[in-house]
Amino acid sequence: MYRIAGCLGGCDTEKVDNMLEGMLKEGSNQKKLYTSNNVTLGCNKSAMKDLGDFNQPLFNEDHTIALVFDGEIYNYDELKAWLLSRGHEFKTDYDGEVLIHLYEELGSDMVSKLDGVFAFAISGPEGFFAARDVLGARPLYYSEDKSGKMYFASEIKALLNIAENIREFPNGYYYTDKEGFFQYDRICAAEVKESNLEKLVDDLDRRLNEAVKKRLMSDKPVGVFLSGGLDSSLIAAITRQYVKGELHSFAVGVKGSDDLYYSQMVSDFLGTTHHVEEYSKEDVIDILPDVIYHLESFDPALVRGSVATYFAARLASRYVQVVLIGEGADELFGGYEYLKAPSVTNLTEELLTLINSLHNTGFQRVERITAAHSIKARAPFLDREVINYAFSLDEKYKIYGEEKIEKWIVRKVAERYLPKEIAWRKKAKFAHGTGTSGILSEWVKNDEVVKEAIDTDLAKIPSREERVYFSIFKKHFPNLKNLELIGRTRSIVPKEIV
Repeated sequence: MYRIAGCLGGCDTEKVDNMLEGMLKEGSNQKKLYTSNNVTLGCNKSAMKDLGDFNQPLFNEDHTIALVFDGEIYNYDELKAWLLSRGHEFKTDYDGEVLIHLYEELGSDMVSKLDGVFAFAISGPEGFFAARDVLGARPLYYSEDKSGKMYFASEIKALLNIAENIREFPNGYYYTDKEGFFQYDRICAAEVKESNLEKLVDDLDRRLNEAVKKRLMSDKPVGVFLSGGLDSSLIAAITRQYVKGELHSFAVGVKGSDDLYYSQMVSDFLGTTHHVEEYSKEDVIDILPDVIYHLESFDPALVRGSVATYFAARLASRYVQVVLIGEGADELFGGYEYLKAPSVTNLTEELLTLINSLHNTGFQRVERITAAHSIKARAPFLDREVINYAFSLDEKYKIYGEEKIEKWIVRKVAERYLPKEIAWRKKAKFAHGTGTSGILSEWVKNDEVVKEAIDTDLAKIPSREERVYFSIFKKHFPNLKNLELIGRTRSIVPKEIV
């Protein structure tokens, strides 16, 4: 797991070193810095077990261009083959190395060739270049100090002591020191393609299989988060086809929770090596400050889901370094209950809003919390081919019929792989299925808990629950002024938050 940081404009390298220090994770850690062309680049690597080779910063053949990179490039083999044919030499088998040679060939146009998730920065004779993937799956922030020097880092906490005006590097953009920010990509609706139902199901099935295969590139053991819900179970079932040996699956929840029951059912059906962790109210309250620190948010729905993700990531880190997850299906195929309301007059536009805000909602939850335990989470549903398919699909196949069955087309694919009880299981948010929501909503009803949260500059927050989370957040991030950085979950139904 990598985290990057740096500075543009002749900076104090000790500051960048301290930024990296603030982003170290659980387990073993290494960090490196490089300064040239008035730019400092830094990177750290964290792992629960073997750190392996630490190849960053990466350089081109004559050491004139340097790169720091957080992410994964899924079309690495294809790009490497092309670059080798162009005479480039590779020093490692690390997928990030294609970026530096691609930059030499194409400059800023390189980003259009990438299939993956990424945030990276490059320094060379031509200047400074940085980019973030279209979904914002990998985090990146920036700020300027009083002297005009620009700092960037993977996490908010690394920039807190640098400047007050911390901003998020926009997803789907690149930045150069000559041109500033430029939007190179965005997710948008496409023309609806008419086809018969069987072909539509076949097309989604094929795209999901390709997306899973793409994300199984790893020389380390791979596992799956398995809640027993539709999305994670389908990804687990497809993954099972391509992992011929042991496939680890992970489920968490309070004793007797629905997720523990259904995940065991799916594990037995697929033959995974299943790992379960039960937790109590005391366990949840104990880890809550740590969750909010790593999450860098106080949004109530995000915090609730992150608690369950924290337990799952901690459990998974004992066995694997990569997990496949079901994230993205709700945003693409209409999985949330509020989307059925009459107030949602344009489903496609609402889904576009959801998918384009994943960078500081669902992705933030999954990426930050798994990173805290030095593992990587990969989301096949958010493959670009699956996204393009979803936004060219008629809305009637997402929320279907008079019964308004959510994710209907996904369920039709799942019927091919899973018992009907799972394929047609009603949607339950991760925090609800694990029992976490019940624990937290009862806990914040305690007047003593809320009293501790009253003395804040945002005591006007109407939700007792959010007020409690905000008070914890302020202890970790007392200098953060720009609260617009905090993403807000849209998929909330009335009275869901206390």
